[in-house]
Amino acid sequence: MPGPLVAVDSPSLLYRAFHALPSSIEGADGRPVNALLGCANQVLWAIERHQPRAVVMCFGAEAAVYRKELYPPYHAARPEMPEDLAHQWERAPAFFEALGWSVLEHDTLEADDLLGSLATTEVEGGGSAVLFTGDRDMFQCVGEQVVVLFPGGKDGPTVIDEAGVGERYGIRPDQVPDFIALRGDPSDGLPGARGIGEKTARELLRVHGSLEEAIANRDQERPRVCAALRDQAEELREFKAIATLVHVPLERPPDQPTDHLGGAAAAREIGMAQFAKRLEALGTDR
Repeated sequence: MPGPLVAVDSPSLLYRAFHALPSSIEGADGRPVNALLGCANQVLWAIERHQPRAVVMCFGAEAAVYRKELYPPYHAARPEMPEDLAHQWERAPAFFEALGWSVLEHDTLEADDLLGSLATTEVEGGGSAVLFTGDRDMFQCVGEQVVVLFPGGKDGPTVIDEAGVGERYGIRPDQVPDFIALRGDPSDGLPGARGIGEKTARELLRVHGSLEEAIANRDQERPRVCAALRDQAEELREFKAIATLVHVPLERPPDQPTDHLGGAAAAREIGMAQFAKRLEALGTDR
């Protein structure tokens, strides 16, 4: 039976690797390659454990156009990309393709939207998907055939399934956009409902099932919560729309194994000699 499709949130992993690894890791040009190295190593870790039928590296806009139109402060507080990361970002697609990994990009939507769309397409085609991302918004995609691989665990990235979403937030995966709308998301610049934190948001969804039902039945809640649901109703609906992934019609990716030797040649050209040796060893072993 073929393995899952692994879809990677490339911006998430590149940023994490850039900040986690020292900038003293340099390539042939004397510029840092820490983000490329860290991201590729993380994907190889996922490949070793999940034996995917193919890997797709997703890139997108920093902030989706329609999300900025709905709420201009969305992502507004995020700092500009560091120059040393931007330099690696430009080289990433060709490097990933040399490894046999497909690269998928979108100009107006975010990498998240592509990951969610790939998951839907894969499941509809009878397969399963592993979404490798550090963005908790992606928990909305989790289901019987879809898990999120969340980086940063003590023993490596953690598999988040339906039970894992419930353990972390006390909600179902399909309630994640409602939860974000109510609780807010500081990393995206979404403030949520005034005076409603994680505990109250979770309880509202437990009782009412959705943001819309909570708004419709707000008179059942204590005065402060009722006022927030009444006064911010339209704004909260916009927050939910922002948090909800957009489906992009995509072809199901073909099976494609990792090309360790092709990746080794690309790594050696960049000046990542030790990584090239590791890839060569992996390629020779197969």
